Amino acid sequence: MITCRKYLGEGLCQLSNQPLKQLRFLASPSAKPIGSESSTTFEQEWQAAKPYAEVPTMGLLRMLRNFLPGGKFAKLDIADMIMVIRTELGPISKMKGTFGRPDSVFTHSPQDIEKLLHNQGIWPLRPGSEGLSYHRNNHRGEFFQGVEGLIASNGENWGSFRSTVNPILMQPKNVRLYLQKMSTVGKELLNRILEIRDPNTHEVPSNFEEELNLWALESISIVALDKKLGLLSKNRDNEEAKKLFKLITEFFTLSVDIEFKPPIWKYYKTKTFNRLMETLDGMTDISRKYVNEAIQRIEEDRSQGVPEKPESEQSVLEKLIKIDKKIATVMAMDMLMAGVDTTTSTLTGIMLCLSKNPEKQAKLRQEIMQVLPHKNSDFDELAFNNLPYLRACIKESLRFYPLGFGNARISVTDMVLSGYQVPKGTMVVVVNMSMLTNDEFYPQASEFLPERWLRTHKDETTVCGNLSTQDLKPRNPFVYFPFGFGARSCIGRRIVEMELELAVARLVRNFHIEFNHSTENAFKSLLIRVPNIPLKFKFTDVEK
Repeated sequence: MITCRKYLGEGLCQLSNQPLKQLRFLASPSAKPIGSESSTTFEQEWQAAKPYAEVPTMGLLRMLRNFLPGGKFAKLDIADMIMVIRTELGPISKMKGTFGRPDSVFTHSPQDIEKLLHNQGIWPLRPGSEGLSYHRNNHRGEFFQGVEGLIASNGENWGSFRSTVNPILMQPKNVRLYLQKMSTVGKELLNRILEIRDPNTHEVPSNFEEELNLWALESISIVALDKKLGLLSKNRDNEEAKKLFKLITEFFTLSVDIEFKPPIWKYYKTKTFNRLMETLDGMTDISRKYVNEAIQRIEEDRSQGVPEKPESEQSVLEKLIKIDKKIATVMAMDMLMAGVDTTTSTLTGIMLCLSKNPEKQAKLRQEIMQVLPHKNSDFDELAFNNLPYLRACIKESLRFYPLGFGNARISVTDMVLSGYQVPKGTMVVVVNMSMLTNDEFYPQASEFLPERWLRTHKDETTVCGNLSTQDLKPRNPFVYFPFGFGARSCIGRRIVEMELELAVARLVRNFHIEFNHSTENAFKSLLIRVPNIPLKFKFTDVEK
């Protein structure tokens, strides 16, 4: 996928165990604004730009009325709200900050995105986790003790934490340790489908999303806890897991109010804010219990003289514990909390795309059968690495059904965006979603064409419809960031990619996947996009 390895953050993605000062160096952009040969040139650009006050905006009272019951935004999810604002105000707009929150500038321009992401400063400032940050620094500060994790932190705290966990979680050799264990989870999902599908229609029940959640939590627990929980088999009725799923959904739902609506909670603890704190308490307690059991198991093995595994065979949790037990605990908790709904939504989008494009699914199946000659074949690591069409299908699915509407940063320098002055300290929201299905950026954007992501040599002209593969390529590299950008790209990217590739390959090898229902409004936007329709997929056995 288009990830940090393509751009300035490449050094971080391959970072070995470096001291923090090296992390600072690798994350730092040039002191000059992008596109400027000197500070004088930038000053000329700044003076020629329209003043910040002229950025199209929505008045404070009008905005507040839109959020009230009966208002234009009252029943819209966050993605729909942003698109309404774009329709009314244009490709760049501003929402005035309220209750101590900075102004927000929304841009739908890839040129603006490039400027912003290349001027992020030493530690990119990503807003949007105020509720979680308050919970970890204030509400439960006695437990976290200043170790906020990657989601909630910014500045030097974030940089220090990332420099500790990055060498372990981003190393391909560390991720490959889990290939066979995750493959086993994929087989368990397959068996579960066989158990629950209707014997006549071959459709799974409308609550199939619950099964995908179990698969996602089981998969991520292998990495976070170094343990299978048995959630798709003997422990599928685990009450704690069910409660965790419910709490995670509540977290994403409640956080929309806390992060995107006027932050009244900073002055008066609202009912929604108090519910969010209770939800995060529950998530913290359950995930901490799982993590503590894993750490206790590892420490008991050591105390009983169980020989330590070679470094190359040690789990992520084992390696982190040796560095810092608190960091190991918080990182594992974050993986459990962030690795369920996100992965479920992504796999849902992939299956919807393949089910609505059977010819692409058949092409993918032919590739997979070269690696899995039999339905129950195990994955060979070398062969598994040679599945380009599988990876292209996943990339194209993420374009069709992105996990989020965009990303945000607090600007650390003055910038000129879309011809307007944008001062330092402004929250800039880059809206990728509006560009992902736009023909201006993707030829035949409304069609599911994994071929656009295949690598081709200059003299190759693979034809897809009326266009060659080369003609289908994205027309701007700053449109598509499914795993974020640079230093703040998703640290679990390699794990998630392997998790999805294993599951999709196993499902497509064994089943013809269909979805004979409407996909209109298939997802709704909370902090992330989540399924919004019953997932009644039809799974028909592949003959051989």
